Amino acid sequence: MSARTTKPHEIVERALELSTADGCVVIADEHSSANLRWAGNALTTNGVTRGRTLTVIATVDGAEGAASGVVSRSAVTAQDLEPLVRAAEEAARGAGPAEDAQPLVAGVPESPDFADAPAETSSAVFAGFAPALGESFARARAGKRELYGFAHHELTSTYLGTSSGLRLRHDQPNGTLELNAKSPDRSLSAWAGRSTRDFTDVDPGAMDRELAERLGWAERRVELPAGRYETLLPPTAVADLLIYQLWSSAARDAAEGRTVFSKPGGGTRVGERLSSLPLTLRSDPREPGLESAPFVIAHASGDDASVFDNGLALEPTEWVSEGRLDRLVTTRHSAALTGLPVAPAVDNLVLDAGGGRSLSEMAASTERGLLLTCLWYIREVDPATLLLTGLTRDGVYLVEGGEVVGAVNNFRFNESPVDLLGRATEAGRTEKTLPREWGDWFTRAAMPALRVPDFNMSSVSQGV
Repeated sequence: MSARTTKPHEIVERALELSTADGCVVIADEHSSANLRWAGNALTTNGVTRGRTLTVIATVDGAEGAASGVVSRSAVTAQDLEPLVRAAEEAARGAGPAEDAQPLVAGVPESPDFADAPAETSSAVFAGFAPALGESFARARAGKRELYGFAHHELTSTYLGTSSGLRLRHDQPNGTLELNAKSPDRSLSAWAGRSTRDFTDVDPGAMDRELAERLGWAERRVELPAGRYETLLPPTAVADLLIYQLWSSAARDAAEGRTVFSKPGGGTRVGERLSSLPLTLRSDPREPGLESAPFVIAHASGDDASVFDNGLALEPTEWVSEGRLDRLVTTRHSAALTGLPVAPAVDNLVLDAGGGRSLSEMAASTERGLLLTCLWYIREVDPATLLLTGLTRDGVYLVEGGEVVGAVNNFRFNESPVDLLGRATEAGRTEKTLPREWGDWFTRAAMPALRVPDFNMSSVSQGV
């Protein structure tokens, strides 16, 4: 039995057979990826990779409660399997009782394709995309601009088996396209990004035309001081801010008074109104175009995830409903601690507000304000308010009388996404978007542009 020839479901079954623990969870992740990179209007590299990661979670019952041990390794062979299982069991026996201990999930039907070979991507995923990219290179050269960027596609087939009888499998495709246009002297830069499942719904030509327009806007430069400005946040920036908000919404942290969702005097802010706009922030594993795993896949435990919840079915969840905080992220353990419903995290995020206008239409009705491209280097300043700081990047534009009149300097900002939801005066049309800052970890998002009347540009930045 070698890593190359053994089927994933067989290695899961064998690991479960080898286990002598009171409970066992085995997760086999089969990875494949393909990528293209380009610089100066020419392809530079391409490649395809394959890999496997095996995670074994052993649980041991003791007089004071169940303990868990988790060990993950890549490229596991037949000779490695038993030592891996024993290492997880040893870790469990050496650990104290697990605070999040729960009975392993049972009773979920077996995935019909559990014994099938893993899905794999290849360079063929770019068959329709690559010629269009080549045409974009030619147009960019003719227009005296240079295109840089990359396209990345990956497929992960996850096989989850447990001693309680679960046999579940999920295939997750994930694609990203980032395109950066620069002037020949590299003094001007504009960025656009897209997320995709298969590269059939991305148009590099349309992205290049968008970037050409932005480089044209930047030919006029306007210097502005720090201050509060009416600002149009594009969907990518909204996604970056709200993904961080989701990551900061563990119910236990809120109940213990450590986050922006903590209620003064104790408890959580669930039920409070966060916005006067009818904003609904939600996740759904079956959201069209943003499909994600319909069951919990937890390789480790934390305040917002529990290895004991592996295989728990995920359902559509509204985190904010019509402007009110409706759910915080809970495991079965933290739900029992806080008295809130069980609501595990789902690997996508959608903000709906009923708006119908595009970002350009919102700009056309702006008397004076800033139009951002994206945010980056986002860091937390104060968890109690979820105050974040970061920088604008690749183009901040001044809008006057409904028209973009030039590019302004970059800024450092200081804002809380929770406060922004409360101060936003307009939300545009929800559209699929790629988060610029968090795109390496979270790509399945759909957001509207937001109009904020007083976005805090706290200082001027010299970045491009």
